[in-house]
Amino acid sequence: MTPATGGPVRVRVPATSANLGPGFDALGLALTRYDELTVTPGGSGVTVEVTGPGEGEVAMDETHLVVRSIRAGLESLGASVPGFTLRCENRIPHGRGLGSSSAAIVGGIAAAYGLAGVPLDREHVVELANEIEGHPDNVAASALGGFTIAWTEGETGRAIRLEPVAEMSVDAYVPATRVLTKEARGLLPGAVPHGDAAANAGRAALLVAALTSRPELLMTATEDWLHQEYREPAMPESLALVHKLRGSGLAAVVSGAGPTVLVLGGPSDGPDLLPEAPDGWHRYQLGIDPLGVQVWSADAEQLLAEGGNERSRTRVEHLEAAD
Repeated sequence: MTPATGGPVRVRVPATSANLGPGFDALGLALTRYDELTVTPGGSGVTVEVTGPGEGEVAMDETHLVVRSIRAGLESLGASVPGFTLRCENRIPHGRGLGSSSAAIVGGIAAAYGLAGVPLDREHVVELANEIEGHPDNVAASALGGFTIAWTEGETGRAIRLEPVAEMSVDAYVPATRVLTKEARGLLPGAVPHGDAAANAGRAALLVAALTSRPELLMTATEDWLHQEYREPAMPESLALVHKLRGSGLAAVVSGAGPTVLVLGGPSDGPDLLPEAPDGWHRYQLGIDPLGVQVWSADAEQLLAEGGNERSRTRVEHLEAAD
């Protein structure tokens, strides 16, 4: 192992939503809500500081998911940092289907690149993050930004990024209660009717078109037969909200494994068309993050990982200021 010589690094990593209705374990969106990490090398062992979601709950040692991901990233790069301080400023809710674990994994791997002083290889980030997470849908969107299609070849995670429709609206209804991904997956049947699988394949293909060029098709394109209804016992309030919103003509889906409910809208669908959040829930008006994970030198504020374009970067800054 080669000792890494880089200084402190700062990482910003977006929340994500996977599945998006019919795109089970394949489709994902990066969202304009972010966790920020600062990693300062020095000494031996690790010191972990956490604010926001997860504070007082997550591990504060080598078993912390970000720490494990930093270690895995450094090992894959042939670099080492004996000790460091990790500061996590979390804004992504935990256990709500918004990709908090994927953000931790992708953020940790990206931080390893910064510490090693190596240009970020997003394809490798997806591959390594998939090994840690176990499926590539959320990690792909977190690493690449925008709208992603992910799959596996053998054990290797792969993904491509597509440009979503400009100014697409994304609203997240987030409940106070959590649902574990393992619990939600445990409710899925081992087999589904052939007709349901065929219908879902058609809707998933249509959703790609709706998100990239035909947003007027979002309502039809977000219909699902594979997973949402099966998960109702774990999140009855979420499914009730999905049914209510869809009954009003809004393209509502369960975000990831839930229980957050996501509403997708085209440029002409203003936020004033949506109802307020139910009691005990929060509604976040979001956009689609175009950049994916970003890495800076914490001292010089030098961008170490390029992505997107200047117009996209300006839009993200605007959305962050409005958050």
